[in-house]
Amino acid sequence: MIPLQELHMYKNFDELASDVLALAKEIMPDRLIFINSLNDQHQIVLKLSDTDTKIRLTEGKVLNLDQTLCNRIDFEINEPLIYEDIKRESCLDSIRGTLEEANINSYVGIPISLVDGERFGTLCVGHHEASHFDKKSINMLQRIARMFSSYLDLERLAYKDSLTGLYNRQYLYKYFEEFPAAEGVLFFIDLDGFKKVNDEYGHDTGDQALKEVALRLQGFIKESQDAFAVRLGGDEFLLNFPHIASRDEINMLGHGLINCLNTWDKEYQLSASIGIVPYRADSAIKLNTLLKDADNAMYRAKAAGKNNYKVFDCVENSAS
Repeated sequence: MIPLQELHMYKNFDELASDVLALAKEIMPDRLIFINSLNDQHQIVLKLSDTDTKIRLTEGKVLNLDQTLCNRIDFEINEPLIYEDIKRESCLDSIRGTLEEANINSYVGIPISLVDGERFGTLCVGHHEASHFDKKSINMLQRIARMFSSYLDLERLAYKDSLTGLYNRQYLYKYFEEFPAAEGVLFFIDLDGFKKVNDEYGHDTGDQALKEVALRLQGFIKESQDAFAVRLGGDEFLLNFPHIASRDEINMLGHGLINCLNTWDKEYQLSASIGIVPYRADSAIKLNTLLKDADNAMYRAKAAGKNNYKVFDCVENSAS
């Protein structure tokens, strides 16, 4: 799922989503059209074509995915899911209460996937009565969904590192522009031994090592709300953990990250030196200063023997 914080940064996302719904509404003027995003557990209603409707959905509504029709869409075959009379569908008995609560009795769900096959969400049509959906209208909705997914892909390219698929430096700066009141912790990561990998095994092997590091970082932050990983360039990476401020949490993450990056079943071995800098909500400190402080702490970690971390102390202006 594309995080909502990322969608918030896309140029004209709301405007284009409204245009997509308006186009779909011309095809099916008497139905409610809506765009959802999906993750492993939830469906989030991003945009509705109407607010005055007999269907009880609102923008921003979060639904348990296993209680939704969109969960039944097969994104592998990338085909629409159609129910013309939900009351007659015994296969939907397990979610009938949710459908009745939303007052949906006919439905079309069009999958929206990104160019790399990643699932984004759905373009949906709903009505409170049984309906017939003709093939021509469904085909037009699929074309609109493909147009919307192309827009999403173009936006993502601006913020993604082409080698690892992690966010890039541009995204990091944009994030701190958009969410200046946030608090959290930055983990500045420099790989120990990476130059040796490039020199002895070649750049192709080095690239594979960087991709593996990216996968490990994505796995490491998977359970942390709103955390994200960035490739700053070369063998330098950064993790941002919003909402984390206690020293115990920071130390736990630091130890876990060291262990995540220092075990390799390869002919070569890598580890990481990490500089950590906490930041407060509404802080006047700029991102460039935070990066400089994190870089300072990282070099102290290297000087202390590598494969460890140091936390920058803003009060003492040092790393400990």
